[in-house]
Amino acid sequence: MFKRIIVGVDEHEGGGDAIALAKALRADDGEVILVHVNVASDSRIFGTAGTVYEPVERRRGNELLDKARQDAGLDADRRYLRSTSVGRGLHELAEAEGADLLVLGSRRRGLLGRILVGDETRAALNGAPCAVAVAPAGYTSEQGTMREIGVGYDGSPESKAALELARSLAAETGAKLSAFRAISLPTYLFTGGPTPTEESIDEFVDEARKLLAELGGLEPHAAYGNAAEELAVYSASLDLLVAGSRGYGPLGRLFHGGTSGQLARVARCPLLVLARGVRKIPPVALADAEMAGRR
Repeated sequence: MFKRIIVGVDEHEGGGDAIALAKALRADDGEVILVHVNVASDSRIFGTAGTVYEPVERRRGNELLDKARQDAGLDADRRYLRSTSVGRGLHELAEAEGADLLVLGSRRRGLLGRILVGDETRAALNGAPCAVAVAPAGYTSEQGTMREIGVGYDGSPESKAALELARSLAAETGAKLSAFRAISLPTYLFTGGPTPTEESIDEFVDEARKLLAELGGLEPHAAYGNAAEELAVYSASLDLLVAGSRGYGPLGRLFHGGTSGQLARVARCPLLVLARGVRKIPPVALADAEMAGRR
């Protein structure tokens, strides 16, 4: 589990969902910091007049954080920040606090809402120094129970790191661990030749399932089709889906197309993205995960 978690809170309902997910992923001795970032665009538009509103915005932000903390029944620190973008503020705080997880909520019509998916935010979070988790809208009502944790696995170094993290989380929560691999064959392979039959596709899927089973300590799943779409179907039975990212940060590829970009929009459970190089997993949990893999 995670020891130092930063949760982004704004005026929208996603803040409560993010807090609920943070509580579910927090270690017993873990700390949570609730953060509200005030975008300092007013000073650029109105010059020094923006400073006049700063005390008002600070008071409003702190009241928002206090309410979120009270509603969640959570003993958490709070931070009010002023930054050029929400993403940059969260990124800089995560680095300064040595956070190992950043948790964000989503709105009904978007993954993180317009504020958190703007160009400036994407650029700032592209180098986030920790894992990033996204809570789906309405997650507060699900009580954060971890019955099954799944991981998207394709044999890449990023997916191996994601599996390692998923093992540690499953070991600590007592959740069942499963893994999924989507099989998709490029159409250009069959140009001028025979297309795959239903029987050959079944063989590919069976082989993928066998390879996953050889990893040990997990329930293997595989299907033929678009990776994001099949992972979305798989996620419907999960309480947490862990995925790796090949970008420079947890959101590097998440919002720039590809499987992760699609998955972020269609996943039906909380999504935890572990980027390349982000491997802050507690040593004890790692030992538990390694033992589980040998069984």
